[in-house]
Amino acid sequence: MKEDRRQEIHIEVKGRVQGVNFRNQTAIFARARNVVGEVENTPEGAVRITAQGERPDLEALLLWCQKGYFPAKVEALSYAWRSPRKTYDHFYIKRNKTFVRDELSSLMQLGKKLLQGEDSGRIPAHVVIIPDGNRRWARQQGWHPWVGHRTALKAQRVHEIFRECRRLGIQYLSLWGFSTENWNRNKKEVEYLFAIFKEFADTLATQLHEDKIRFRLFGRRDRFPKEIIAACERLEEETKHYSNLNFQLCLDSGGRDDLVRAFNHMVQDGLTNINEQTISEYLDSAGIPDPDLIIRTSGEQRTSGIMAYQSVYAELYFTDVHFPDFGVEQFRLAVLDYASRTRRFGGTAKEDIVGIAQEELTDPGLEKV
Repeated sequence: MKEDRRQEIHIEVKGRVQGVNFRNQTAIFARARNVVGEVENTPEGAVRITAQGERPDLEALLLWCQKGYFPAKVEALSYAWRSPRKTYDHFYIKRNKTFVRDELSSLMQLGKKLLQGEDSGRIPAHVVIIPDGNRRWARQQGWHPWVGHRTALKAQRVHEIFRECRRLGIQYLSLWGFSTENWNRNKKEVEYLFAIFKEFADTLATQLHEDKIRFRLFGRRDRFPKEIIAACERLEEETKHYSNLNFQLCLDSGGRDDLVRAFNHMVQDGLTNINEQTISEYLDSAGIPDPDLIIRTSGEQRTSGIMAYQSVYAELYFTDVHFPDFGVEQFRLAVLDYASRTRRFGGTAKEDIVGIAQEELTDPGLEKV
C-alpha cells in the first residue's frame, strides 16, 4: 500500500452490535482488504472504527458495516473522512478492559437490546440446567464430593437464578438433580445426596411460597427415599396454583426411562393408535413446553439423555464453569447466547431471506432456453 494513497475513515455503528462478534467480523473483513486501523466498543453500546487504506477498500468496509450481518442489527451509522493522524501497521481489536470484563460488558449491552422491542421474543420459555462438575469442584478444594453437591444447592444461589428467570421472562426452569445412572455412584455419596435433597426440599418450600413459584417433580417415584418423594409431592400440591415461574426438579430421571414409563402406561391404557402428541401427554413433562435451551456446566459437551424426546430442537450451551461456581451472571450469559441464535425448526428463518427477491435467484446448472 502506497503511503500517498492511504486515506482514513471513521465509522460509528449503533444498534445490536456489541456481544454479537461484530468487532471480530469487522477485523476479519478489514484484514482481508489490507485495511489497517482499530475497532472498539463504546460505553454507550456502539462500535467505533478507525480505518486506513485505499479508497475502494475503505468504501467496501463502509458498505459492509451498513449491511451488518445476523445476529448484529445496524440501526444507525455515521462516518467521516479524515486525514490520517497516526500510522497503523495492522487492524486491531481495541479493548479498554481485561478480556473477560470486556466480553461481559459486551454481552450486557447485548442483553439491553435483546430485552427490548422485537428482540424480547428471543428469550427461551423453558431452560434446562444439567448441573455438572460438583464432584470435580470439591476435589479441587480437597473436599469430599458431597461438599460440591451441598454447595450447588445453596438456597441463596437458587433463589437468585429464580429471580433472574422472572426478570428475563423465562417461564419454565428445570434442574437435573439425580439421573437414573447416578445410582451407580458410591453408596456413601448417594446417601449424602439424599440428605442434601431432603434439606433442599425444606428450604425450597419457603422460596416457592414467597415467590409464588409452581413446583413439579420429574422422574421415577418408586426408588427414592419415601420422605423426599412425599415432601416433593406436598410441594406440588401446595404450589399448583402459582404462576410466577414453573420449577421442575428431576430426580431419578432419565430420557430413556421417561419414554419407557410412558409407553408402559400407554399399553396399560390400551392405546394402539399412538402419535407424537400422545407420547408427549404421557411423559413427565406433559403440559409443559419442550426445552428451548439446555445448559450443561463443567465442560462436558453432551446432554446425557435429559428429556431425550422433548429436546430435539433445544439449543445447547456448554460452559467450563463447574456448577458450584455457576451463578446468575453465567446463567445470564447462557440466555444471551441463546438469544443471539437463529432457530429454524427445519424451516426457513426470516434472516435467511432478508434482501433476497425470489425472482433474482438463478440456477447455474440449468441452461437457458
